[in-house]
Amino acid sequence: MIIAIPDDYQGLVPRLDCFSRLAGHDVRVLREPIRDTAALAGRLQEAEVIVPIRERTRFTRELIARLPRLKLIAQTGRSVNHIDVSACTERGIAVIAGSHSSPHTVAEHTWALVLATLRRIPEETRLMREGRWRGTFSVGLHGRTLGVFGCGTIGSLVAGIGRSFGMRVLVWGRERSLERARAAGYDIASGRAELFAQSDVLSLHVRLSDATRGVVTAVDLARMKPDALLVNTARAELIVPGALAEALERGRPGAAAVDVYEEEPVLNGDHPLLAMDNAMCTPHSAWLEKRTMELYFGEAFDQVAAFAKGAPSKLVNPEALSGR
Repeated sequence: MIIAIPDDYQGLVPRLDCFSRLAGHDVRVLREPIRDTAALAGRLQEAEVIVPIRERTRFTRELIARLPRLKLIAQTGRSVNHIDVSACTERGIAVIAGSHSSPHTVAEHTWALVLATLRRIPEETRLMREGRWRGTFSVGLHGRTLGVFGCGTIGSLVAGIGRSFGMRVLVWGRERSLERARAAGYDIASGRAELFAQSDVLSLHVRLSDATRGVVTAVDLARMKPDALLVNTARAELIVPGALAEALERGRPGAAAVDVYEEEPVLNGDHPLLAMDNAMCTPHSAWLEKRTMELYFGEAFDQVAAFAKGAPSKLVNPEALSGR
């Protein structure tokens, strides 16, 4: 079969051990990002199987209609919100969702950003390589307040690590988040305003949906302390577009550490946060840990093999097979 893997920006997929499971198939790995629907359809039109990398490409009804040979989309990860499943079903295209998530890698990366920012590790490393010695203070965590916006699986891990550093953990979110926080013995904010105003470090762990898109506003950010740190390893769209850069220019919060952006990949340094000294940016790499990627892609490749043998499982739309 012809198998397409779009959006492998870093060229990591062929380096995975599980990539050998596709031996015997015509595998086409596309590294360059393509946003134009017609151009993307042109690159994918021969594909019988597509293995998307998370939610990097949106498979709209328009795009799916231009892929006449497509039989299967084997998703890496659980989310299929970026796929028009109804359009796939109508055209007899099976959609398979993964079962893996990467909460631990995201939680680890969140704390890597916090520690690197507050302890000024990139700056220290650069100065030492230049033969200089740093002459400024860093910021410790013990006794400070960690705000967690959304205490789900990842948020709970982040909160637990914060507690181990001796931080006060303050939580706000939906009722389920608050129930988890109460059970863990964390403090509950009286509302979003208190969460933003009291947090020394505020980490976002809200799932992106229509209801949460733009949930963090300029008003929220303006409530933060001038020495506070905002961390976003969830989704950039949780924050109103442009609000974070403007808030950093005004000095509230004092710093930000982010791993996610509205348009990815960010190339040629073309993002306002990259020009700011009080912003630390990583390239959506929280989940790019080898064991995690082996799990995600190994599962997807096994599903491709099972589909080729006529024994697919974990179908999101089983009715697509009967309609083909």
